[in-house]
Amino acid sequence: MKNILKYTFALLAIGFVSCEPEFDSPVTDSGFYSSGTANLSKYVSVGNSLTAGYADGALYITGQKNSYPNIMAQQFALAGGGEFYQPLMSDNIGGLLLNGSQITENRFVLAVDANGNPGPVRLDGNPTTDITNHLSSTYNNMGVPGAKSFHLVTPGYGNIAGVPGAANPYFVRFASSESASVIGDAVAQNPTFFSLWIGNNDILSYATSGGSGVDQTGNMDPASYGPNDITDPNVFASVYSQMVDALTANGAKGVLINIPEVTSIPFFTTVPFAPLSPLNPDFGPQIPALNAQYALLNQAFAYLGVPERSIQFSLTGPSAVVVQDESLADISAQLTQVLIGGGLDVPTATIFGMQYGQARQATSADLLVLTSSSVIGTLNTDRLAQLMAMGVPQEQAAQLSVNGVTYPMQDQWVLIPAEQQSISTAAASYNATIEALAGAKGLAFVDAKTALARVANGGVAYDGGVLTSQFVTGGAFSLDGVHPTPRGYAYTANLIIKAINETYDATIPMVHIGNYGTITVTNN
Repeated sequence: MKNILKYTFALLAIGFVSCEPEFDSPVTDSGFYSSGTANLSKYVSVGNSLTAGYADGALYITGQKNSYPNIMAQQFALAGGGEFYQPLMSDNIGGLLLNGSQITENRFVLAVDANGNPGPVRLDGNPTTDITNHLSSTYNNMGVPGAKSFHLVTPGYGNIAGVPGAANPYFVRFASSESASVIGDAVAQNPTFFSLWIGNNDILSYATSGGSGVDQTGNMDPASYGPNDITDPNVFASVYSQMVDALTANGAKGVLINIPEVTSIPFFTTVPFAPLSPLNPDFGPQIPALNAQYALLNQAFAYLGVPERSIQFSLTGPSAVVVQDESLADISAQLTQVLIGGGLDVPTATIFGMQYGQARQATSADLLVLTSSSVIGTLNTDRLAQLMAMGVPQEQAAQLSVNGVTYPMQDQWVLIPAEQQSISTAAASYNATIEALAGAKGLAFVDAKTALARVANGGVAYDGGVLTSQFVTGGAFSLDGVHPTPRGYAYTANLIIKAINETYDATIPMVHIGNYGTITVTNN
């Protein structure tokens, strides 16, 4: 079966309007700007990919120049701010090299395939940023893509000997030494003002992997965590407090930013839970045969007292994909026996029992990750090989190996409600820590969670347009579905400037977000 899910974006709907922001229009006459009680002469930003200006699945020069700290620094300069330096990449392609070998992918651009379907593709080209070419300067932007909270306080996080592995290739480029930590290098610059936005990755990698990691709540040893695990809230609180103490030790003022609801971003809201259309020529004609195949299985589900697991495809409307739900009781053994009792041969009953023991159709409560769009309705070659190794004829094995149709979408493609709850619980704890420390230290605080909710739920209006979280066309998010566009970063910068002005009696001008771009379209 061919891939039966396609992107359906209209290129003409892509928002490239240039309009006013929702905030008061920036003052343009000089002499009206003040930093208030803040000292902006040495601004250092600390964080992860969001701080670095990461976008479209990569870090590249244009993204960095449109990072929210760089946008803010340009406005700070009008109110006494000093120079702001970033560890710029060598090109706009975005990949990283290690001794000439590429270790990270190029950025996404929007292209149209031979059938007229628009979608993100990796930009062709050879990247030139080799992490062995160490940058010797100090940098105000200490955003390190991929960093979790505890990574920022870890010595050796920029040691090239740890790549791939425990070290971060982006920090390798500009760490002051092999034993340096991100927060140590930030504090060493003696900032007079700082921003700290960290914690997203402590839950984001778990979310984007479909919850395939582990919720480490209760485990206080980050060294034992996997890359897709949720950070224990007490670990987060400890390292976050340590960083804030270090950044404010010399009397510096700053701003703390909380964690948005990660499941509100396009990576989780673009692919519908019911994408299987009877009008699709590759899927529709097969619905009667599929329903007949599932009939005996549905009878077994009913017999076992779990009729809610029944699988049925509609002939008149869109149908939900079949998913693996590890939060369900595994009834593989019982299901096998009931199917045998219903007249199915032992080998087939065993395969059905194994394959559907924790299966069900998706509901609106499930979130399919963006990358699942290229998988739904395609042949799962790994499952095909497994079944054939078990003696199943190739044609029958193929029929049982269609992702989301006959073979349940596996953990990495769907975020089930139980996993969403783990994310929400951890994020709520992180945010309580961030807001409490902002209050205790007298620092500015930005509620990015509420701000993103406005973007996701109806959008943020500005003259002539609306900034929304709609993938590709909404203007706020880049083509990776996670990180902002330049326009999204400009909106973020304004949120932070607004909080600084309110907290420190400053009059730093905000920017016109409509003057910033969105996504890159190419047919090359």
